[in-house]
Amino acid sequence: MIVLGIDPGTATTGYGVVSGDGSRPPVLIECGVIRTKPRDPLPERLREIHDGVEELIARHHPHALAVEDVFYAKNVRTTVVLGHARGVVLLAGAQAHIEVHEFPPAEIKKAVVGSGGATKEQVQFMLTRLLRLKSVPSPSDAADGVAAALTYLMTARLPKIAAAHALVPSPFAPKPIARGTRR
Repeated sequence: MIVLGIDPGTATTGYGVVSGDGSRPPVLIECGVIRTKPRDPLPERLREIHDGVEELIARHHPHALAVEDVFYAKNVRTTVVLGHARGVVLLAGAQAHIEVHEFPPAEIKKAVVGSGGATKEQVQFMLTRLLRLKSVPSPSDAADGVAAALTYLMTARLPKIAAAHALVPSPFAPKPIARGTRR
């Protein structure tokens, strides 16, 4: 299963693409950031974020999109603008018809580190351990996107999902005959 994790922001949107199936350690495929120009009008910046996420979806064909939920900043304007960035990310996922999951920052920290109050440094350290990396994904916005993707993989119960898909009978399979009945 491939998961695209996104840490939305209007200046810098971090992303991470992680693959995993629950039977072995997950693998980091790619991470980075989508940067917008601070002097561009907000609608133009939102279009750039949307286009960047669409490009990532087209390139990696993820099964799911994991997006960091809004944190409530002291500045209301910051929170509202962040909501706009999240909106275009969610739209890109919906347009691609992939599962979209939102995770609050504390839930991401808890999944990756074991504590919802973990520091950024603790999250980054655990990313290197869980993904068996030699260095921390950078910049930190990219690491946050990786953490969101990893959270989905760690909380999705992948073996159960795979087993459920394996148990779905094919419409072309022969129908079983119950014992003691005649044809």
